Amino acid sequence: MATIAPMRSWPRAAVPELPGRAPLVRLHDTATGTRRVATSGTMYVCGITPYDATHLGHVATYLAFDVLNRVWRDGGLSVQYVQNVTDIDDPLLERAAHTGRDWAELAQEQTELFGADMAWLRVLPPEALIGAAEAMPLIGDLIGQLRAAGAAYDLDGDLYFPVEAEPRFGELSGLSRTRMLELFAERGGDPGRAGKKHPLDCLLWARERPGEPAWDSAFGRGRPGWHVECAAIALAELGMGFDVQGGGSDLVFPHHEMSAAQAQVATNSWPFARAYVHAGMIGLGGEKMAKSEGNLVLASRLRMGGADPDALRLALLADHYRADRDWMPALLSAAADRLARWRAATRAPAGPDATPVLATMRSRLADDLDTPAALATVDEWAAAVLGSGGVDPAAPALVRDAVDALLGVDVTRSVD
Repeated sequence: MATIAPMRSWPRAAVPELPGRAPLVRLHDTATGTRRVATSGTMYVCGITPYDATHLGHVATYLAFDVLNRVWRDGGLSVQYVQNVTDIDDPLLERAAHTGRDWAELAQEQTELFGADMAWLRVLPPEALIGAAEAMPLIGDLIGQLRAAGAAYDLDGDLYFPVEAEPRFGELSGLSRTRMLELFAERGGDPGRAGKKHPLDCLLWARERPGEPAWDSAFGRGRPGWHVECAAIALAELGMGFDVQGGGSDLVFPHHEMSAAQAQVATNSWPFARAYVHAGMIGLGGEKMAKSEGNLVLASRLRMGGADPDALRLALLADHYRADRDWMPALLSAAADRLARWRAATRAPAGPDATPVLATMRSRLADDLDTPAALATVDEWAAAVLGSGGVDPAAPALVRDAVDALLGVDVTRSVD
């Protein structure tokens, strides 16, 4: 299969080394509803479509997988983290046309903004950050494999993937066909297109349309569908059977279901990923935070407004990553107060023994990334320091390093 050089990612923050090792992480697998143990440290997390970057729904998702990345590394795993950028897709083209922008310039601008937001939040960058536009050889190879396997058909010059080519189709999401059809229509699919073999069949390659970008391929000039992009990049970088396919819960269907089906049919093997891990949705005023809803809270606006990135991390890590929840400014204020207590405690000359704090944090994070419990453990230690002090001069530094290494929170810096 063809290879391609990745995009340039954002700078990597330094991560302190902690004594000992974290246990293996048990993660909730959407496909089975059980906890799975990851052992190789291989992870593919779906990236942004670069327009209106980066809202807090994005941030919450990438913070969850950043914690996983950090805990894996603390456990001694050699992490291989891959992320895509969907820099050619209908929503991006529609936004570019609506604003009179060149689609490629808009994509580059928003991708750079996303990287700046991730660097501000000290999210560890992926080893490979790959845009769809630069991955066309990979995508073409995978579509060729599907066509050779009899799992691609032509409809007026467009190529479609027949979902019935994968007998396991639907096992990941566990949804009824009725619900699948509803979500497919809501999330970029075309179940009503005449001539398709099955309403859920998804687009692999769209023939060139006037005024749209197009690439040469063995299937004619055109551009790829959404789902085949991620399947192609993940296969090229990680191969079949990597540890974690991650993203927001709105990607379970159709995106992750379709990508897995295409990879499994093309390679005649299973599974695409050993675990499918999904973060909950962030809402505002009871509605999902989304571009289509017009209710975005953007990280870049908080950043430019002087918000403390460590407080924002704590605000979003205060709830479990799989929980749907609403965003309120009061959450950031409460997190800032918590951060102030942590900073004061870790600057004390001594504190209670912090060895149990590190052990408990590791144990809680190994249990499906239970960040609320990990935060509560640090709260208890900080309260003890601020209430009665302690006798161990090494304790503040150990807690400081632990919250940095495992949670990405830097208690040593001050934000004006």
